[in-house]
Amino acid sequence: MELADYWRILRAHWISFLAITIAGALLGLGWGLVQPKVYKANASGIVSAGVNSDLGTAMAGENYAKSRVKSYVDLAKSRSVAQDVQDSLGVDTSINQLLSSISISNPVDTATLKVSAEANTPESAQQLAEGWVKAIEKQVSEVENASATKSNSASIVTFRSFDAAELPTAPSSPNFKIAIAAGLLVGLFVAFAYAMLRNAFDRRISSIESVEAATGHSVLGTIPQTETLDREKRLISSIGGNDRNEEHAGEYAVAESIRELRTNLQFMNIDNPPRTIVITSALPGEGKSTIAANLAITIAASNQKVVLIDGDLRRPTIAKTFGLLEGVGLTDVLIGNADIEDVMQSWDESGNLSILGAGKIPPNPSELLGSNTFQNLIQSLSEEAIVLIDAPPLLPVTDASILTARTDGALVVSRVRKTTYDELESALNNLERVNAHALGLILNGVPLKGAQASNYGYGYKSYYRQETNDDSSVNARSTDRARAKHAL
Repeated sequence: MELADYWRILRAHWISFLAITIAGALLGLGWGLVQPKVYKANASGIVSAGVNSDLGTAMAGENYAKSRVKSYVDLAKSRSVAQDVQDSLGVDTSINQLLSSISISNPVDTATLKVSAEANTPESAQQLAEGWVKAIEKQVSEVENASATKSNSASIVTFRSFDAAELPTAPSSPNFKIAIAAGLLVGLFVAFAYAMLRNAFDRRISSIESVEAATGHSVLGTIPQTETLDREKRLISSIGGNDRNEEHAGEYAVAESIRELRTNLQFMNIDNPPRTIVITSALPGEGKSTIAANLAITIAASNQKVVLIDGDLRRPTIAKTFGLLEGVGLTDVLIGNADIEDVMQSWDESGNLSILGAGKIPPNPSELLGSNTFQNLIQSLSEEAIVLIDAPPLLPVTDASILTARTDGALVVSRVRKTTYDELESALNNLERVNAHALGLILNGVPLKGAQASNYGYGYKSYYRQETNDDSSVNARSTDRARAKHAL
């Protein structure tokens, strides 16, 4: 996986990534808030070995004090010192707890002992630090003068307070900066792991590159998501050109993408371009019928003859989409009840687009679509026009596979963030089993903005937005609305 792939994954899940990271920082802050406050006070004492005006003797005494202080580090951590502190301060804290609250250190090359005391209040910390220094002084005196009592001579080694403890003004623990930083780092790690795991287990189609790598088929078109198209309104109003100021500007991007799909189909095979094309999908609800209808209008707008056949004999929608007579069409021709001229309906004034509805829903759709009569029908129609067939989904029924085997190939529509790679691969495998050819893939419902828009080539939509309100634009919009029903 390359660095660009990691960046794409993080951009796709940036909201979750940011939320988890912030949650980690907040947890760190919350952890700090629930921790008890601890105050720390520091006091120190110094070991000296007599006082002498002679420089050599004084230096010898100083070196002797530095050597002796090292042995007093262990003495300062002894239970006897803790017992003296407990008695002098009159506290109920156990000796073990007192010892755990104290840290003793001897700065390098000094005769000083540094005492750090921790307590729940500033006053307690201050008293504990000073009391500990006094207790050390007492114990050192007893140790150094234990033999001096017998010889009636005092030891030259003494320990005395060197720096009194100051009253702490702020708690030393918890450290909120460290807690928040630690929570932030943990949040970043968890967020990154979450993004990687979600990408690994999320089998929904997420980009052109990934679907092409998974299936081995090219993506011929990407259709943007727009709220203006639904089950009741499937035909786009935009006619192209510079009608970007339409009330439903999102349809302009859809119209452009359909025109791009038309161009890609024309250049698939220059010498022998496909003439009979099935438009299907893996599952229902992926927008195949909407794309078939608008692709037919777009091809007809380029002054080519087009016949759009509703080959979905289970849930036909084409006649209703175009507002044409329903109940007559393909099935009437296949069973011999009508001629093709009787049921074919023209939609636009140019006569380039003809619609053949499904007709009455038969009990045996697969047998009718796989008949020689249907094959002869589409072959005869393809001699003068491009034939587009709206077929049922590939996974629920076999109709689309049968149709594709008798045509030049199929365009398989998938809806991004809904169709999974497994579903799409199963649909393509159904075509391969009957030696049918998939011309390519169409990704429907791709985002026009946001972090994922660049995965489908829509990262520069704003360049084509136009916000003019002059009279010529208004007149152009009025003209476009009048023409929208007849041409694209």
